[in-house]
Amino acid sequence: MLLVAHPGTQRRSTTIPAVADFDVCVIGAGPAGFAAAMRLWDFGKKVCLVERSLLGGAGVHNGALSSKTLWELSCDYCGARRRDRGYVANDLHVSFDAVTEVVAQATSAKVGHMQRQLEALSHPRPDAPGSITLVHGAAQFTDAHSIMVEGTAAGDTRNITADHFIVATGSHPRPLPGVEVDGTRIITSDHIGRLERFPRSLVILGAGVVGCEFATIFANFGQTKVYLIDRAERILPFEDPDISRVCSTNLEAKGVTIHHRAKLISMQAVGDEVEYTIEHHTGGRETIRVDNAMISIGRVPNTSGLGLEEIGVTLAPRGHIVADDTRSSIPHIHGVGDVTDDMALVSVGEIEGRHAAELIADKARGALSYENLSTIMFLDPEVAAIGLNEQQAQKQRLPYRVAVYGYSLVNRPIAMRATEGFVKLLTTDDDELRILGMRALGVHSSTMLEAISLMIQHSRSARDLAELLHPHPAVTEGLQDCVRMLMGSSIYKPSVFKSELRLSSIGYDDESEASEAK
Repeated sequence: MLLVAHPGTQRRSTTIPAVADFDVCVIGAGPAGFAAAMRLWDFGKKVCLVERSLLGGAGVHNGALSSKTLWELSCDYCGARRRDRGYVANDLHVSFDAVTEVVAQATSAKVGHMQRQLEALSHPRPDAPGSITLVHGAAQFTDAHSIMVEGTAAGDTRNITADHFIVATGSHPRPLPGVEVDGTRIITSDHIGRLERFPRSLVILGAGVVGCEFATIFANFGQTKVYLIDRAERILPFEDPDISRVCSTNLEAKGVTIHHRAKLISMQAVGDEVEYTIEHHTGGRETIRVDNAMISIGRVPNTSGLGLEEIGVTLAPRGHIVADDTRSSIPHIHGVGDVTDDMALVSVGEIEGRHAAELIADKARGALSYENLSTIMFLDPEVAAIGLNEQQAQKQRLPYRVAVYGYSLVNRPIAMRATEGFVKLLTTDDDELRILGMRALGVHSSTMLEAISLMIQHSRSARDLAELLHPHPAVTEGLQDCVRMLMGSSIYKPSVFKSELRLSSIGYDDESEASEAK
């Protein structure tokens, strides 16, 4: 046995087994953990994958896949109700049971893919020495190289040792002190599957991405009166006002009541209803009763009960693993996905999981970079975001150029009769026009992310997009002419289409003010 002291553990020693059960143990079989296990298999590693609940985790069952399936269905239904497309659909009916069954089919299909993969890779072969063993149960570290996994049956425990560990246990909705979440009347996004019908009325606490997405979903189905409690002056306060304004206007047009600048005073179940009281910024108080309430105020990492601090892993005050390029304070223990303090996105978790696997296999090509981090907000219309927005650039006091190109001038949205939206591109304020970020709001806006992501990653000039041959008609043509507008060669001119196009350069007159030159 070899005794080693790890940095940051106050000279804590741990015993490394001469021969561990596994090369790597991955705790958590959500998107991050599953991706890590598959990448480790690529390197011929003997892997143990531990999952205490459902294969696929929240990313499949209570998050990205399930909620976005629900959003897609709501958009289909909302579109079928439109009366401005040359036809009218009569006798439309929507069944909550039928909708949730379609969502279940989507999640079951994904889980089926994962199970098929795990079964196929469970045993090593001469041409593929790696293997993945799936173990069901709750894991807890007993020392820095050992965990105890407790199964569902009494006395069903198993001790597992490994040379390396990857913690990918995800997160859960943040609770609100003073409000009891019963999972029936007062719920979180984890409890949508427990609803038995569309609520007649629903209040959502929290106007971030998740809160606004569920407000959009329920408003699209048209069966629920939705209230949204927003402490800030506007929803999506981390985004630019032009994005927030369109999304807010569309929610209100669907009948959503947004309590702007409102503070929750109390929320409690009363009989079969939920009663909540808010205080408006003017000081007045209002009490409303609804069928259900949803708490959507962020997420908390699932690190409690893992025994991480006991073995010397440093945790942040909110429970996140303090990680440097996925490595915790004990270098052979990695944290990936929602257990770190990085952006809680499936794509980020998967990349981090793969990167941790590559570090373990000594195959990493460099440290992770988050400069080209992108996301889609499933609102009305969808919002694609990558890199810096204007308020972030101004906070950093970066001079920049910005071009905004309205969807009303792009042929594909015109053909779809969905011209609400725009593309906004930020570049450096110099001849290089290096891309700093993009925001696109509108139909198919997410199709523009990959090109921008690649260009940010490689520090390329926006000029490279100007003369690409795009398919026609496509929304990406709007991005292309947005770049051309920065270069002074756009097909439609900002001097003519003053309300549809914007071209500006942003500098700083003093230490506090940003100035705009058009």
